[in-house]
Amino acid sequence: MTDPTRTEPQGFEPFERPAPLSSAQPAPTMSKNDPTSQPGWERATLEKLAFSALREQRATRRWKTFVRLSWLAFFIFLVWFAMSRTSASTTASTAHTAVVEIKGEIANGSDASAEFVVAALKTAFEDAGAKGVVLLINSPGGSPVQAGIINDEIKRLKAKHNKPVYAVVEETCASAAYYIAAAADQIYVDKASIVGSIGVLMDGFGFTGTMEKLGVERRLLTAGENKGFLDPFSPMSEPQRAHAQQMLDQIHTQFINVVKAGRGDRLKLDTPGLFSGLFWSGQQAVDLGLADHLGNVDYVAREVIKAEDVIDYTRRDNVAEKLAKKFGAAMGNASVSALRSAPALR
Repeated sequence: MTDPTRTEPQGFEPFERPAPLSSAQPAPTMSKNDPTSQPGWERATLEKLAFSALREQRATRRWKTFVRLSWLAFFIFLVWFAMSRTSASTTASTAHTAVVEIKGEIANGSDASAEFVVAALKTAFEDAGAKGVVLLINSPGGSPVQAGIINDEIKRLKAKHNKPVYAVVEETCASAAYYIAAAADQIYVDKASIVGSIGVLMDGFGFTGTMEKLGVERRLLTAGENKGFLDPFSPMSEPQRAHAQQMLDQIHTQFINVVKAGRGDRLKLDTPGLFSGLFWSGQQAVDLGLADHLGNVDYVAREVIKAEDVIDYTRRDNVAEKLAKKFGAAMGNASVSALRSAPALR
């Protein structure tokens, strides 16, 4: 019923709600741009997804292949770089003084190992231009085995190539380093160098008293009464101590004989403590016959060998070798870790 008092605003038509669609009326048609309006759109969509997955798999395989080939090329480069070690040419060259450094600890695997030093010495002696070989030494010592190998090789190469060998000491030439220097024809030192320490030692620690105070029991099972010899957590018996001392005395005697054979009549054998492990300054070493003269590399090359040009033949680990050793050590540690669950047999 219409309210006669209600007036409609001027200029506006009355609002009418749209009538609801009946089920008989047709649904609105979809746009032609809608992909679902095309017949077979489901199959086309699945094909696109399948081809996209295949392309992604191929890209992943190509990337994996690239990475593997890159690693392979890297390791091939390491091997090639390790094989092409930098060393002086063995062909004839102009007259010069060959230098081989012996620095740091003399031990297997170090730069002053017998492997590296002997290889450098062979190259230096075989170079026709090398008029003499200088052992530039700055070492506190190390393994008597490594030193003995180098000493023997120096004497062999001297006899084979008939070339002089001079040892030049920088700061230190002690223990196994002096074992090597004794093979030289002459030894040159600085007046403040440290020379000598002709002796042998075997060091370690014993914790038996500390373990007793802490109430810790050592459980060591061995087959053989001396298999645990020098174990720091077990007491050392007197027979074991005597055996170790006998072994050290024998190596010490070998050391003394090498020094006497190398230095000959130049040694002042009546010097107290000459072979006791004491060391002396360079000036004292000259006075005692442990060294011959004061001088450095340049002096020996210029005044003694008469070939002022100096060429370094020292062998050192290059970058590739160091990486290869670290890689090998990592693989070895992994193997050891895998075997730790099994009882150790040494």
